[in-house]
Amino acid sequence: MGKIKLRVGIAGYGTVGKKRRFFIDLHPNLELVGLCDKNFSNKNPEDQNLSYFDNYDDLLDLQLDILFVCLTNDIQPQVTIKALNLGINVFCEKPPGRTVQDILDVIEVEKNNPHLKLMYGFNHRYHESVQDALKMIKSQKLGAVTNIRGVYGKSNLITFNQPDWRTKRDIAGGGVLLDQGIHMLDLIRLFAGEFREIKSYVSNAQWNHDVEDNAFAIMKNDQDVIAMVHSSATQWRHRFNLEINLKKGSIILGGFLSGTKSYGDETLTYIFADTQQDNGDPREESIRYNHDPSWEREIKVFVDSVINNEPIRHGSSNDALETMRMVYNIYYQDPAWSSKYNITDPYKND
Repeated sequence: MGKIKLRVGIAGYGTVGKKRRFFIDLHPNLELVGLCDKNFSNKNPEDQNLSYFDNYDDLLDLQLDILFVCLTNDIQPQVTIKALNLGINVFCEKPPGRTVQDILDVIEVEKNNPHLKLMYGFNHRYHESVQDALKMIKSQKLGAVTNIRGVYGKSNLITFNQPDWRTKRDIAGGGVLLDQGIHMLDLIRLFAGEFREIKSYVSNAQWNHDVEDNAFAIMKNDQDVIAMVHSSATQWRHRFNLEINLKKGSIILGGFLSGTKSYGDETLTYIFADTQQDNGDPREESIRYNHDPSWEREIKVFVDSVINNEPIRHGSSNDALETMRMVYNIYYQDPAWSSKYNITDPYKND
């Protein structure tokens, strides 16, 4: 495996593209050969060994094995589709596009290219705390999941000098729920399966952009597991908290390691319930994590899948589709919001 070298290109060289490059350069089976970004100037390349372009068409001419797509939501599906049609494996950042139809269009092309691998970047799944929580749930030591409560919020739609396209519906497709809350929904799916019965309230009353700054949802799945979610761009103290209650205890994911460190320490707490003995004050065990391996692990899993021709187990196009459907079902189930922005039933063609 160490002798294989796959030619890699990165489309979009902003914050995420640069972070992906760091771990691409570390991987022994990857060779970065080209980058594209609309802001590039070909006159002053930072690395003479790389090709630099200001458009993705020229990048795709480099006979790539893998393309990493780190572009705006409006462009990601069309670039993914073009790369797949050219025989290139694709790793695309979330969300897969602006709408559910975007990912459905990609899946149609993926079906016509079964020899290629397509993976979406839901890196939260690869945090150590999440992996440990999933192992505990699968072990059944705390019984089955009964309900889930999650809050994921930041203080604005644009934080830490992010580009302002995230506030524009024609480019982004949605606001804080689609941009950040999608990670929380993906984790809820990971831990408890699909949720289609949803009640919701969505608003943009604080920042007055044409995308949401708050979304509240209560959901139920076919096993009667109930989940409550608040995705917010008015969470002045940045917060990530996911509480999973089970028959015999709870698992609490608190904080998240990130580049900004604004979500606090990443912790995992196990609560072991004994209603006969603990009187509402059960035994707890907590772990604090000091390293985020998620970006490196995610790329390793994808490359292993490409080299060994293995199926994508996490971050598949189906994961992207079902998580996008959850996002859009939250939009759709608020009558005022769905009417205002002409949101249709994301399952209508199911």
